[in-house]
Amino acid sequence: MTNPVSPTASDTPDAPTIGAAPALADPPREFPIQRGCPFAPPAEYAAMRTDDPVARVTLPTKREAWVVTRYDDVRELLSDPRVSADIRRPGFPALGEGEQEAGARFRPFIRTDAPEHTKYRRMLLPAFTVRRVRAMRPAVQARVDEILDGVLDGGGPVDFVTVYANAVSTSVICELLGIPRHNLEFFRDVTRISGSRNSTAEQVSEALGGLFGLLAELIAERREEPRDDLISKLVIDHLVPGNVTMDQLLSTLGITINAGRETTTSMIALSTLLLLDRPELLEELRQDPLLMPAAVDELLRVLSVADSIPLRVAAEDIELSGLTVPADDGVIALLAGANHDPEQFDDPERADFHRTDNHHVAFGYGVHQCVGQHLARLELEVALETLIRRVPTLRLAGDRDQVAVKHDSATFGLEELMVTW
Repeated sequence: MTNPVSPTASDTPDAPTIGAAPALADPPREFPIQRGCPFAPPAEYAAMRTDDPVARVTLPTKREAWVVTRYDDVRELLSDPRVSADIRRPGFPALGEGEQEAGARFRPFIRTDAPEHTKYRRMLLPAFTVRRVRAMRPAVQARVDEILDGVLDGGGPVDFVTVYANAVSTSVICELLGIPRHNLEFFRDVTRISGSRNSTAEQVSEALGGLFGLLAELIAERREEPRDDLISKLVIDHLVPGNVTMDQLLSTLGITINAGRETTTSMIALSTLLLLDRPELLEELRQDPLLMPAAVDELLRVLSVADSIPLRVAAEDIELSGLTVPADDGVIALLAGANHDPEQFDDPERADFHRTDNHHVAFGYGVHQCVGQHLARLELEVALETLIRRVPTLRLAGDRDQVAVKHDSATFGLEELMVTW
């Protein structure tokens, strides 16, 4: 096998087009497919796993790609060195034009290949080890308690996504980096625009430009007066020696913020809604708080909010489930499809906090597996345990059918969740 080769400027056209596809009898189905239930993947995934596990689809950009739904195929795809994550490749299966154009310009490291991806990942890894994250628990707990104090003091009803889920996830990543908590909704707005499949390249660039402006000011401050935070460490250890440029550091910090806060916000809010919908699970956690780590992993598996984030291009012909994905075609590893595969998980639609051998792929798989997964688990454990313990009367404040979900975002989640107590 050979390593994927990054394209040169001459083979990266301004308007990327997908590689030629073999002629098929039936037209490709449209993708993405909306969820019917917020706690489960689209019902079509089950049929695809059985009848069409490597399926041809048409994306919102009108280009075509392949989607993979079986657990074994997803893991094989994401660990195959013949698969590229480089967003500049013509066949990259972006779900929105704005995403690909802005990504090719700003180069987030999750959309790159080795050795570039390896370089930036190694810069971040020391801040997200199990040991470092474990040491953060008291600080995370203190921040969650402070946020919840403010919510309870203000009285209900409130939008849970804004006042709690987003506040927790954004505060934690900002404090890790050393960013002041002056405007938590600013970061949510940046992610809402940059992560929307409906945003134009201009809108994405404008949103990221605002974020990069804030970060550039902080980087300049840390050059002069370093502190005990991640921005300072990256500036002193990598920017000052010339290991990275200013643009590269801004891109790395930007994707760390966006990816770190958006998925965790979605998981906190969606997990809370699931627990309110299924009081028997909520009671299990009340009776045995030690179940929380296992419960978090099971919620990650069941909800799979990052379902279609692993976007790839085949650098060579690749065979999956007896079918060939041609070289230069885009392919999407569906994490929710894999995490609900009955060949891997018994009764996969059921949330079972006592499930053993829960080797889900909610954080991806292979060299691109989420670098911040340990911090995400910690945030979820603390946010959910504190909420269950301190607000036993938490309940929905409106009609369950009116809960607003996000279907057009890179990360599935809730737009709003009105609650009271």
